[in-house]
Amino acid sequence: MSTNPHLSDQTAAGARHDVARAWDRDNEDWWDWYMSLADNSGTAGTDGVNLVEVAAPDPGPLPDDAAVVAELAAPYDVPAGAVEAFATDGFVVLPRVVSPGVAEVLRRRLTDLLADASGSSLRAREMMWLEDPLVRAAVLSPRVAGICAALLGVDALRLYHDSALCKEPGAGRTPWHYDAHHFPLDSHDVISTWMPLQPVPAAMGPLSFARGMDTWQLLADLPFDKVGTSYDQRVAQALRGAGVPLYDEPFAVGDVSFHHTLCCHTAGANRTTQPRMVLGATYYADGARLVEHPTMVSGDWQVFVPDTAPGEPAASPNNPLVTGDPGATSS
Repeated sequence: MSTNPHLSDQTAAGARHDVARAWDRDNEDWWDWYMSLADNSGTAGTDGVNLVEVAAPDPGPLPDDAAVVAELAAPYDVPAGAVEAFATDGFVVLPRVVSPGVAEVLRRRLTDLLADASGSSLRAREMMWLEDPLVRAAVLSPRVAGICAALLGVDALRLYHDSALCKEPGAGRTPWHYDAHHFPLDSHDVISTWMPLQPVPAAMGPLSFARGMDTWQLLADLPFDKVGTSYDQRVAQALRGAGVPLYDEPFAVGDVSFHHTLCCHTAGANRTTQPRMVLGATYYADGARLVEHPTMVSGDWQVFVPDTAPGEPAASPNNPLVTGDPGATSS
């Protein structure tokens, strides 16, 4: 049987579709494994050759930290039709959620926080909000929380985790997936944000979405492949076969996407000379519980929801309430 070099003997055991075992390495190792499941056959640039030349961001004078926090605390006027589009498509991309200056300040901060991250093609870190006040201001911000609550139609949200995702030049695709596979939560009232901290042209690998809140049902019975790329290939085939329309557009600096846990999505290879830095975060409706049997696809979930057993409410100190009220206190 084929094996995957990123799996331990324990997680590699059993059939290639058996993911019932718990993940037993750290989350940086998880990302190396997960990226290896993407089909990159025929994807130009993943060998690091003939990359598209892209200039480093130049946003002009930068705001200080206090100005960054103030911007993130200010409310955002959700455009007319965005809530309906989210409910129909499973995602929405909103313009100018942050200014170019705030994006650049956050990009530099994440670059520092990722300095020691290991990842072969995608360097990643989570839970940075616990150690860095600027990241805390971003992921617990009333601006972002207010948008998420409006799109989901819920009053109270908790943070699952933040994530810094730096896709290096020449790095390959992120495989097709929908997040309900990943998060060990018993609720579908879950939303994730994707905030690129520089413009993301097509060659840099923007997040791409399969339209339709119910599209995941086409994929529900596809066997997951913990060893190779067959799941990624089968998802792409299923979407093509059903004629599902895709959203695959560049992101301007300041654009932020919001996607539902059932929204099927992927991200392209970074075929440019610059790293693609993203700040992401996931939130869920207060009251959700951990599922009874988390799997290896959830990674080291105990880092995100510590001291909580399967079946218990996901409400640890690492999962503060977030609110769109700039005067409220998370707890």
